[in-house]
Parts: sequence; C-alpha cells; structure tokens
Amino acid sequence: MMKLINKKICMTKDIGIHGNVFGGILMSWIDEAAAAYATEFCCTPNMVTLRVGEMLFKKPLKVGNHVRVYGEVGHLGNTSITLNIEARKYNVYSGEDTVVCTTSITFVRIDDDGNPTPIGESVRKRYLEQSTETSFTD
Repeated sequence: MMKLINKKICMTKDIGIHGNVFGGILMSWIDEAAAAYATEFCCTPNMVTLRVGEMLFKKPLKVGNHVRVYGEVGHLGNTSITLNIEARKYNVYSGEDTVVCTTSITFVRIDDDGNPTPIGESVRKRYLEQSTETSFTD
C-alpha cells in the first residue's frame, strides 16, 4: 500500500520553458523523498541511489500546484531496496489527487568504504511480516 512520503508546492523557480514544472526538478523531489523513505525503512542513513527506473510523466504541473509523493516497498533484497513511487497533483479544494509521474527507484545500503552491505535482519523480518499481512487483506 502506498504511503505518503513527501509534499511540495510548485513554485515559479521550478518552471521550465513550457510553463510546466521542469522534469529534472520533479525527479529530484522524487529521489529525495524516496531516499528519505528508504533510509527510514532500512533503519540506516547509509543508502545510495543505484537505479531509477523509467519515469513516466503523465500530466503537467503548474505554479501553485500541490504535489504529494507516495511510495511503497516493491522488493527488499540482501543489500538493496526497490521502491515504487507515484507523484500526485493534489487538489486542496476537493481532496482529490491525480497521478502525474510514476517510477521505481533502487537504493543500496553501503559501508564506510562505499561497498554494499547487508540490510539488517530486523528490517527483513518486519518486511516479511508486513508482506504476509498485506497478502491476507488483499
């Protein structure tokens, strides 16, 4: 289940030449939010971005739009975690949101030398418990 991991408001400084939020700005918001979620989920600050999957930009964002970034764990490996991410435009009047961008991002836990290191066993156990609970409620 997707969890709200960040909120932003589109500002004039974020706009590209076509009057929409510049794609690179949205990409940085997504990477930052996903990194914070990965480090929180894995109980370590030592996570780095390994791979960003295809980014599908579905709708434009304009100045003043509220953006909410949602994420969920798609896969937990030995040293890595892959998150499924959605950025959604949020309508403050109706409470409705519209998906504007989707992607997946993989992070790797590293040691002080930058080498991959295993994600803690307590994290793995919690992930397996959550996966089991989710499969029973689906």
